[in-house]
Amino acid sequence: MKGWNKIISRAIPLLRINVDTDAIIPSREMKKVSKRGLSEGLFAGWRYLSNESRNLNSDFILNDPYYNDAQILLSGDNFGCGSSREHAVWALHEYGIRVIIAPSFGAIFYKNCIRNGVLPIILNEEIIAKLDNGKVEINLEEQRINESIGFGITVADKEMLLQGLDDIDLNLKHMGQINSFEEADRKKRAWAYISDIL
Repeated sequence: MKGWNKIISRAIPLLRINVDTDAIIPSREMKKVSKRGLSEGLFAGWRYLSNESRNLNSDFILNDPYYNDAQILLSGDNFGCGSSREHAVWALHEYGIRVIIAPSFGAIFYKNCIRNGVLPIILNEEIIAKLDNGKVEINLEEQRINESIGFGITVADKEMLLQGLDDIDLNLKHMGQINSFEEADRKKRAWAYISDIL
């Protein structure tokens, strides 16, 4: 995964409440076991006039050419609620979304975003409404939007996004400590390491 610090992009105003993971990517769209190829199914129930023809619904915001290559999504309360399917974040990421700004998120969805290189920002509705106006600049290091709006994020989550790390990468950063612990533990509890004996 690639880390990032600054994004300047148009923001797609999908200002709906309770957008659940089944709306983000319907289960019928999850035909693969990899993270690739899921963006086709992103918001499929809203993007297409029918599942069979895949004709685009011109009334749906993601189909507006003005938002081609936009990396920021604005939404309403409780974005990413519903099931814990990580495919929803994979589809958003593959589509090109790097930041989602909403008043609140489903808890599991929020963590899935961080683990997959997408920054979820919590802001109130009034501020979000003002961002629906041209390009938006996100500075992750300074935790600022358009230089004047601050946002919160934990130190660990920020580090993961800046450096492009996932949970495994974070653990690997502590390999020295892990190896030291294991070496000391082998001396104390040799019986626990059967593979060494066999």
